[in-house]
Amino acid sequence: MKKTVFTICLLFMVLLSSWGYEQRNLLQNAASEALIRNSLVMKQAWVPFPKYADRADWDQLFGKEKEAIIVAGSKFLDYHWQVIRATDYLEYERSGSRNSMQDTYNQNIKVFSHLLVAELAEGKGRFIDDLINGVMFFCEMTSWAESAHLFGAQKSKRAMPDYREDILELRQGDVSQMLAWTYYFLKKPFDKIDPMITSRLRYELQKRELTPFLKRNDFWWMARNYKQDGLLNNWTPWCNANALLCFMLLEDNPDVLAKAVYLSMQSVDQYLNYVKGDGACEEGPTYWGHAVGKLYEYLTALSLITGDKVNIFHSPLIKKMGEYITASYIGDEWVVNFADASAKAGELNTMLIYRYGVSVNSPTMRGMAVMRAKAHPLTRPWTWLDLYQELGNLTYRPLLDSDVASYQPENFVWYPETQFCYMRNGHMFLAAKGGHNNESHNHNDVGSFILAIDNLPVMIDVGVGTYTRKTFSRERYSIWTMQSNYHNLPIINGQPEVFGASYKAGKVSVDKKQCLFTADIAQAYPAGAAIDAWLRSYQLKNNSLIVTDDFTLKEKKAANQLNFMTWGEVDTSKKGRIRIRVNGVSAVLNYDDATFTPAIEKIDLTDPRLSKVWGDAVYRITLTAKEQTLKGTYRCTISRENH
Repeated sequence: MKKTVFTICLLFMVLLSSWGYEQRNLLQNAASEALIRNSLVMKQAWVPFPKYADRADWDQLFGKEKEAIIVAGSKFLDYHWQVIRATDYLEYERSGSRNSMQDTYNQNIKVFSHLLVAELAEGKGRFIDDLINGVMFFCEMTSWAESAHLFGAQKSKRAMPDYREDILELRQGDVSQMLAWTYYFLKKPFDKIDPMITSRLRYELQKRELTPFLKRNDFWWMARNYKQDGLLNNWTPWCNANALLCFMLLEDNPDVLAKAVYLSMQSVDQYLNYVKGDGACEEGPTYWGHAVGKLYEYLTALSLITGDKVNIFHSPLIKKMGEYITASYIGDEWVVNFADASAKAGELNTMLIYRYGVSVNSPTMRGMAVMRAKAHPLTRPWTWLDLYQELGNLTYRPLLDSDVASYQPENFVWYPETQFCYMRNGHMFLAAKGGHNNESHNHNDVGSFILAIDNLPVMIDVGVGTYTRKTFSRERYSIWTMQSNYHNLPIINGQPEVFGASYKAGKVSVDKKQCLFTADIAQAYPAGAAIDAWLRSYQLKNNSLIVTDDFTLKEKKAANQLNFMTWGEVDTSKKGRIRIRVNGVSAVLNYDDATFTPAIEKIDLTDPRLSKVWGDAVYRITLTAKEQTLKGTYRCTISRENH
């Protein structure tokens, strides 16, 4: 009877994972538009930061960082604002490079944000002229959107900004929010010089952000015409957080403000409906800050503007979404990097993790933040583009400094709907995945794994290189890092996995006691692979990972291959034994020499986004079956080598 119940539950779990979408509507169930209208905190009385003239409060907020902030801003006095040329935009179409446009643009944004915060810290007007120049520079730009996003969103389908259309996207929203804070903090000192400055700025913010948000419903991230088989990702909470804060800072008509707030709630609800109930971020830890972190930013702002009438931090889903980041932390600044995420934790915002942990009452998140703050002290320079987040971080800094929470990772974490499984046993950490091949920021990697020994990844997910036009186009899977044959997966009958939601794992199961993960990955391969079943399992046991493939094929076409991605030094001199050395950690991959012929492919890394993580090269270990059979079992063992 127990076995039958387990089987039914497992079947339901697999079906649920394929459906994904659940109409929770957490925000809309918390408040109607009428309640929002009656709860609004008007005239920016909600702002949790000092007003520009409140010098003592700014001194307290910036504390010991004040002088360094002023010095950093002083470096940009009399800055010559860099023109983004037409050809910089066109370069995205010509070569696929985003950098020609983005590098110049991001430098201007960085300068402006540092000047702004330096003026808030000093308060003497020394940076005002440069900020006025910056405001007018941004106002004269045709668009605040990036070339890559203009190319995808504009009706012209070109990378050159179209003056007839205002596009709402990530960077445009970031700049809008930054300039909205500028308007709020510096309207009076600007007006003393010339009221035209703030008049022009307010006009541009209305035209570029507020009006399109209210009037348009065709931007995909809005999800206002969402169909349940569609993809949503970090864009939805990110763009909505920017829009909400702009309305909160600029809109004084309560009817318009209530409408905007409720539209944003409907949009973010679709994202929360899309997220699986286990709370995992399928985009990976690097994107957690852009997805769940931006959700946190949105939810805190929503609480402020409604006088805390809309506050869903008590929701189990919101807590699970936060704690995903603690489970995905391997140790020593390495993380589980499925999809487009980086394997390094450097981009994680320690203060954001801490604040989120406080809001959802998570000792684990607080403990991870305390641990990281001690091991990797928070250093300058601050990133000021997201002023709301960074000033909020400063507010919480004394609380973090006095917190004694500790971090102890769990030995076994299972995300049943996303189908991520993390296990720790002795010196070994394993991350394995099922899922499907149309996840957000997808790689064709159903059934793949990452293995770390002493917190150091040995069998790796390489990650993603520098974004180009190819990365988010029909050519995405021509990039080697996206292909299953450059993940820890088999090539079956000469065929790799293919893209699409229907290409997925089946019969996924876990056994906590046995430290075992199993999935049938046959359906992740095309029909041409002629697979009846391919049951791949991973088991941690005695400081070893046992990788087993039980398979049945319909016909024999080409030799099966088992691929393993690694880095460091690889030695194949001994039959049946491949030695891997990475940064002082030694591992051995044992295989049946009678069954397989080994080969090593060195892949030189010229892309800095990859080389800064893995060094100059990574390696693909390929074990090719000497004889193709219709049915069989392959078994390999990866063990920690004792010195």
